[in-house]
Amino acid sequence: MRIATYNVNGINARLPIVQRWLQETAPDVVCLQELKAPQEKFPLEAIEAAGYGALWHGQKSWNGVAILLKGGTPEETQRGLPGDDADEQSRYIEALIRGVRIGCLYLPNGNPAPGPKYDYKLSWIKRFQKYAAGLLKSGGPTVLCGDYNIIPTEKDAYRPERWVDDALFRPEVRAAYQEWLDAGWIDALRTLHPDETIYTFWDYFRGAFTRNAGLRIDHFLLSPDLKTRLKGAGVDRFVRGWEKSSDHGPVWIELKETGK
Repeated sequence: MRIATYNVNGINARLPIVQRWLQETAPDVVCLQELKAPQEKFPLEAIEAAGYGALWHGQKSWNGVAILLKGGTPEETQRGLPGDDADEQSRYIEALIRGVRIGCLYLPNGNPAPGPKYDYKLSWIKRFQKYAAGLLKSGGPTVLCGDYNIIPTEKDAYRPERWVDDALFRPEVRAAYQEWLDAGWIDALRTLHPDETIYTFWDYFRGAFTRNAGLRIDHFLLSPDLKTRLKGAGVDRFVRGWEKSSDHGPVWIELKETGK
């Protein structure tokens, strides 16, 4: 089973890109972030024409997450991150697919830091830590993927010294990421590619993509019981090079089916 995550930076603006990518790579499950579309403006008809069913959690102008399933409709298990009833930002959705719980998340950016947006990021992380701990305790294969807006280590950034004061690289958020790993979550890309230069985001400015001046901020965290099923992981870097593409590239993993 191939699972992909992709921050599309506007689902309707990038729809031709998404359609082309789905046709060329045909992942089984797709998690999308930053839809930038209200619930009623999600392009379901176009997604279904590409062979996918969908569930989505939209928001006008900002945020938004979705899960697509090739040849079927995902079974929703959670919409929104628990812990704050006043939080109206659409940043989490979850489904059960082929016995695997898949959470799609768009963690807040948090800039400028310090400030209210950074405070919100930290509070969201705390809620997510609590929820993720509950998922581990309840058991069952689980994938938590999406745009984490966290640069875990210096090797995950081109010229990391430039990011020292950024909300994506501040000590608190890097420590939170490490806490997930210490709790047992597996960083899929680093498990299979521990020393490689891997980026998932390249800014639109200063020729960042052509210089490969990127960041690794889109991640797959897997529950420990999926480690033996992990057989592949990578980035569809070529998609970032397409005209009018998102500033992120799709990231993917491949899991062995049970019994194989």
